[in-house]
Amino acid sequence: MSLLRRLFGTPQPDPREALRPLYEQVVAHARQPHWYLEGGVPDSVNGRFEMVSAALSLVLIRLEKEPEHAQAMAFLTEIFVDDMDAQLREIGVGDMIVGKRIGKLLGAFGGRLGAFREALADGAAPNLLRDALTRNLYGDVVPTEAQLAHVAEGLRKASAALAGCDAAEIVAGHTRW
Repeated sequence: MSLLRRLFGTPQPDPREALRPLYEQVVAHARQPHWYLEGGVPDSVNGRFEMVSAALSLVLIRLEKEPEHAQAMAFLTEIFVDDMDAQLREIGVGDMIVGKRIGKLLGAFGGRLGAFREALADGAAPNLLRDALTRNLYGDVVPTEAQLAHVAEGLRKASAALAGCDAAEIVAGHTRW
């Protein structure tokens, strides 16, 4: 019956679209110029991916505390994957390679999410975040202490702001962090 409904029934809206404002907020947060100027994050495809990954990680870490938002987290991650797929295609990565690149990007994102989860946990050693940033965010670039401190402080502030927000408001994309 489901197949017949899909073929001949009224098209259902994509439930992921409800998460689009939140994803746009994540991307806008990651594209703030201060990350690249004062923070020294490379303004490159990789650097922008890393900042979007960092901002998305903050949101997912916050939402993990609220099991009722598990589906929203999954949808948000799917939107991220679709966006990365579109970005790769836009820069000219061929169809045969996109799937492999997306797999690698998701693996990298999972590693970053784990590193940020550990580094931002209550009682975590301050150097954990700095190490995670140096290892993941900057790639081959060696940040100055001031740049590293700027990004670490910015991510900590954003994480704290998200912690103080209602999860339903975060999911709806109605919070400022």
